[in-house]
Amino acid sequence: MGGIRLPRSRLRTARLLAPFLLLAAALPGAAAPDAPAAPDARLGTLEAMRAELARSMERLRLKGYEAPYFASYQVTEVAREEVSGRYGAIFDDRSRRDRSLAVDLRVGTYELDSSAPEENTIVIGGGDAGPGWYAPRDAPLDGDVGALRNALWLATDEKYKEALSSYFKKKSRAVYRQDDADRPPSFSREPPARHVDAPRPFPFDRARWKGVVRDVTARFREHPDVFDAQLRVSAEKQVRWFTSSEGSALLTERTVYSVHLQAVARAPDGQLLEDGRDFYARSEAELPSPEALRAAATTVIAELEALRRAPAIDPYTGPAVLEPEAAGVLFHEAVGHRLEGERMEDEQDGQTFKGQVGRPVLPPFLSVVDDPTADRVDGVALNGTYGFDEQGVPARRTVLVRDGRLESFLLSRRPVKPFDRSNGHGRAQAGRQPVARMANLVVESRKRVAPAELKRMLMAEARRQGKPYGLVIRDITGGNTNTMSIGYQAFKGTPRLVYRVDARTGAEELVRGVELVGTPLTAINKVLATGERPRVFNGYCGAESGYVPVSTVAPAVLIAELELQRVARATDRSPILPAPWSERGGTPPAAAPPAAPTPPTPAPAAPAHPAVPPEQPEHAR
Repeated sequence: MGGIRLPRSRLRTARLLAPFLLLAAALPGAAAPDAPAAPDARLGTLEAMRAELARSMERLRLKGYEAPYFASYQVTEVAREEVSGRYGAIFDDRSRRDRSLAVDLRVGTYELDSSAPEENTIVIGGGDAGPGWYAPRDAPLDGDVGALRNALWLATDEKYKEALSSYFKKKSRAVYRQDDADRPPSFSREPPARHVDAPRPFPFDRARWKGVVRDVTARFREHPDVFDAQLRVSAEKQVRWFTSSEGSALLTERTVYSVHLQAVARAPDGQLLEDGRDFYARSEAELPSPEALRAAATTVIAELEALRRAPAIDPYTGPAVLEPEAAGVLFHEAVGHRLEGERMEDEQDGQTFKGQVGRPVLPPFLSVVDDPTADRVDGVALNGTYGFDEQGVPARRTVLVRDGRLESFLLSRRPVKPFDRSNGHGRAQAGRQPVARMANLVVESRKRVAPAELKRMLMAEARRQGKPYGLVIRDITGGNTNTMSIGYQAFKGTPRLVYRVDARTGAEELVRGVELVGTPLTAINKVLATGERPRVFNGYCGAESGYVPVSTVAPAVLIAELELQRVARATDRSPILPAPWSERGGTPPAAAPPAAPTPPTPAPAAPAHPAVPPEQPEHAR
């Protein structure tokens, strides 16, 4: 994914189309160099962005105000196909395509510029400042060069005015405040990157998926205790154009296919019970087969019916084993978010790890890496994979914690002492300003034991603490955390399947009614050992710069002390009347599902791709 550098003298011109055609021709599968290159319509958008950026940078220098020293344009096109349904019928059938733009423009110098922490909340075309007009953040879909340049012109004008105002305020504050000699620069210096992805195919067999949705959701009709269930199949293709005044020029594509099966029931005491399966893939062919989705539906039905019979337990503090998916969410919330670089410079943040580089922060047998260049683990595609971040910086594997000692942070182009360069983690949802975010967070361990040994250690630790049982958390829907200095430094996880393990016999019993809570450093530093084999948790993470796809890769972990609190008390009742098709004269089910196993203590295999769907916020500040 290396780029091609051009002489600096050529970066001020608007003629970059020929170099991009050469880049495209060099890609695998492209025509031989001596053959005429096929025209790539995508490059026209990049050329228009480059031309308008060059015009803006040149002309704004002549207006008598402080000149911008840096600007970048990004245009993102998202095409989305989706089919969803419930009760054996299609409820949603939609196709959407849109383009949005984002402008970053800075006045001043790399050492001190107009950027401010609050800039990350400014979105072109939005705001609560009262009545007024804002530059639209939409870009034309039909490739109209004039319309695109006009949209970029208006957005640039708005950002330039904001930058001037911010810069003058920042400089005026220096009159009253002593300069901080340890203040890091405002923006890192990075070499320009050049890259053009080959076009990616984007098939979606709508008719086939409609049939699968009808068949799978109809299987829930024979199980009235599971009163609602939905299957959603979606495909998303993102094309991103990026160019900067430093000379970067990128055209990247990525596709994400997903299947989300969600079902709900209610316990006799009113607690709402949710269960499901989530699958992600890079191509349509990698999604689960209809047979696999039918099997997943059967398992979800069995789990919900077992949860309805399961006892609710009291709040608990004691040893627990978190299976890999749950362990991944714990490290994502308790560690990963607190290593995102901007938090170290935000006075409103708790700054958990500020000044801790080189010091022990985790047990010495644990290491944590974030690697957006990793593609798959055990054949499972990772959601957080990318080649260049939203600031045009190449993705880099970054060791965050090595053998328990803090080694680095997740870094965007906003430097954080003692680091002055980005490591390619400036990420954002389309149209938002990037900040340092996780990608593929990997937990590594030098103290690994077999599953049976991990359970034996759990039982021994429970007996040592005088506890009648320990807990095993086999599945989790996601979590959230607070990193702000206002409020408690805490995290929360929402388990789906929790098992009580007798400290003497090892017998397991499914229980319900609790959620995982705790303070991050206390919980993580009580990890005693880990399992042998890591697994993948794929999902989306929501934070300051919007929703971004992420993955965690972690083994099971044994924690000496974990706290679970009771979920909020619920008094709602299940539906008063039975479902219409369960009574004589009602509509018969479309297909008779196989009998669902309901063992007294079900221990289903953990889902291959659990996830946090984009609609569920995962990180709260």
